[in-house]
Amino acid sequence: MDNDVSMWARPSGEFRVLSRPYLRTLLASAALAAAMALAGCNLSDVTSGRAQAPLSEKTLAEIAAKNMDKDSPILARIFKEEAELEIWKQTRDGEYALLKTYPICRWSGDLGPKKKEGDRQAPEGFYTITPGQMNPASNYYLAFNTGFPNAYDRSWGYTGSELMVHGDCSSRGCYAMTDEQIQEIYALARESFFGGQKAFQLQAMPFRMTALNMAKHRNNPNFAFWKMLKEGYDNFEATRQEPKVAVCEKRYVFDPAQPENASKPLKFDAKGKCPVFELDKNIADVVLEQRRKEQVQMAEYIAQGVAVTPPRHNVDGGMNPVFAEKMTTQEGYDNKGRLIHVATAPGALPRTPDGPTQMVSVPKPVAEAESAPAVQANVAQPVNKPDAAKPQRAALVRAAAASTTKARDADVKSEPAAPKAVAAAPQPAKQRSANAAAKPDAADEASRAEGPPQLRTAFSAPPASNGAVLTGAQPVVPAGTFDSRWSGAGSR
Repeated sequence: MDNDVSMWARPSGEFRVLSRPYLRTLLASAALAAAMALAGCNLSDVTSGRAQAPLSEKTLAEIAAKNMDKDSPILARIFKEEAELEIWKQTRDGEYALLKTYPICRWSGDLGPKKKEGDRQAPEGFYTITPGQMNPASNYYLAFNTGFPNAYDRSWGYTGSELMVHGDCSSRGCYAMTDEQIQEIYALARESFFGGQKAFQLQAMPFRMTALNMAKHRNNPNFAFWKMLKEGYDNFEATRQEPKVAVCEKRYVFDPAQPENASKPLKFDAKGKCPVFELDKNIADVVLEQRRKEQVQMAEYIAQGVAVTPPRHNVDGGMNPVFAEKMTTQEGYDNKGRLIHVATAPGALPRTPDGPTQMVSVPKPVAEAESAPAVQANVAQPVNKPDAAKPQRAALVRAAAASTTKARDADVKSEPAAPKAVAAAPQPAKQRSANAAAKPDAADEASRAEGPPQLRTAFSAPPASNGAVLTGAQPVVPAGTFDSRWSGAGSR
């Protein structure tokens, strides 16, 4: 038997000759389905619907144009401050090259690692994504688990669970993409698993870890942690190979190799003493040169007095600038019959209702029954102006009650700079005075007692037609609000 074929036994006892690539695909498919079944997923969702949506012809053409194969290995990188997710793919030459950059629709928390359950932080570090972490039945269209906490996180006692990269553009500790984006990212991961990749690496960074950005964040309390992450970042930048990651003495080490005179294989304990190791000799020269160059450059920036990035006070997460311009709202009514506006992000795929959907309401004042209510989406605009005001939460204007409810601003900056305030739509002075004197009705008082309303960024009602569904995609409805969908998992 040659190296390109294999024998496949049929139930009847006959044998069929199969090509080795086809056999490998069958085995990979079975392994992926088995892993997802063990993870509690519905097997029918693995083999059909949105989890099996094919890659577009445009993406396949881009893969071919960059000397890549459809099922070659992938690597993912996330940058919080820039709100971007990159997918790198191995070329036929064996190196990783950038395939595509996706703007992140929403991430929560602040720059820095996640440390405890409920802190709303999206994780930072090096994570391994296996087929068992892929979730084809996610309430957020599709998702994969980051694997937090990893060995490093556990060594520090960090806690949290169900930290995902998912669709639906809504986050509390996750990285949220649009439905269209996560469908393509999911498909790229699926094809890499079918091609034989056992796991892909996710590098979650606070920002692009250039010498300039490091100099700008030199006064941040997380700087020592980020310097450690930068070692792995520099290894990848220098070699275009996935860095090997280990943890010992409660710190990351990258591309460790066994010394020539060692008698025992390397063994790493996240909390224990590091074994004697050396940098992989195959990449040592280029890696050390990259690290030296970056350190010299950072020192020069600091000596030149490059401005320090100011702290992000009272800012929760961020959103890529492309979404701030394209967010829209749609009208509807909640279960109490009150008019609501729900913010919707571009790239959300149609949803089919299977029951009542809970939505946060923005009551329409009685005094303005004849005019359109003013509603601001909870997003931020990227700016780089010296006179920009401090970030403020977007205003939801209630004309009947002369109060302004402040919501969290999604302070996203393409470059570290002071964010620009998002102003509420102005009201005519005459109208404002009339509304200030108006007395709120009982429904408005009840809504105030329930707490300040917030906009969420998911489809609350299906469009008139499902014609926009991608080939092979299966519409799914969000089961209530973001919090209610994760009520069983607790805070993350």
